[in-house]
Amino acid sequence: MKKVVLVAAALLASAFSFSTEGRADSLVARINVSEQTMQVIRYGRVLYTWRVSTARRGYVTPAGSWRPKRMHRMWYSRKYDMSPMPYAVFYNGGYAVHGTNAVGRLGTPASHGCVRLDTNNAAKFYALVQEIGPGNTRIVVER
Repeated sequence: MKKVVLVAAALLASAFSFSTEGRADSLVARINVSEQTMQVIRYGRVLYTWRVSTARRGYVTPAGSWRPKRMHRMWYSRKYDMSPMPYAVFYNGGYAVHGTNAVGRLGTPASHGCVRLDTNNAAKFYALVQEIGPGNTRIVVER
């Protein structure tokens, strides 16, 4: 009888783990470095596809999958001459998805490694992350 209870408990824990994982990807930002685009996907449905700028020559936008670590409505880069980073969603150390005024460069590699968006689009993404929650958001960078 004890074995049956333990197996049932393990199955139940597995089921709860699965549902938590399903919730965890409620909002996905999928950045395609080769296409210089970002798709915002909510509950499996593409809401937006935006042009972005990722790392220019000599810099890198790391590939991988992360959850947002911190968010700032306005951040100033201490590393790059206090450059403004509006609606910054940091996901991997100093790497963030954030707005830019250099909209003429969107669609081409131009950053020091961050993912730059039109500031209006960055504000939309920021609001979605706030609404869904960083723990339910995933930022995926693909080559």
